[in-house]
Amino acid sequence: MTNVLIVQGHPDGAEQHLCHAIAQAYRSAAEAAGHGVTVISIAGEVIPYLRSKAEWEGVDLPQVAVTGQKAVQDAEHIVLIYPLWMGDVPAMLKAWLEQVLRKGFAFELYGRTWRPALAGRSARIIVTTGMPGAAYRWFYMAHSLRSLERNILRFCGIRPVRRSIFGNAEDPSGKAQARMLTTATRLGARAN
Repeated sequence: MTNVLIVQGHPDGAEQHLCHAIAQAYRSAAEAAGHGVTVISIAGEVIPYLRSKAEWEGVDLPQVAVTGQKAVQDAEHIVLIYPLWMGDVPAMLKAWLEQVLRKGFAFELYGRTWRPALAGRSARIIVTTGMPGAAYRWFYMAHSLRSLERNILRFCGIRPVRRSIFGNAEDPSGKAQARMLTTATRLGARAN
């Protein structure tokens, strides 16, 4: 059994989106396979944006950081699910990551060197995009996804980091979305 944290990164909580369905498919399959699952939906969180070095290094953490750090600490596998917005992670998800993965929790700095503090955890990034997945992967070089993988998750010691790019998210036939849900179900059952 694996303890899984799903971070549902779609910032719109007013209605259900494809990312919500993907998270639910993953969660249902993981729970059916006996894995423990915690879900954080950032749309329901109050996430203050960090605006200064003093805020970044502050000791008085907002509740979202305290809750998020506890969930990350308890997780063995972290799943980030979000839509590609303007070629990047939605700002609200980025703000959540900045609040939660702070120095002293996710890594330590000693002069010019750092020590990652979240080793022993793996991650899966699931990103949805309206363009074909191959276009994002090869033409755009999955730039923002690679940055999230390398500069945030691996920097903190989380590895391996696997990725799933779900393209054609607005397919009017519904076939692409059905494939995405099938894949999310398969990944959830394996907690991968």
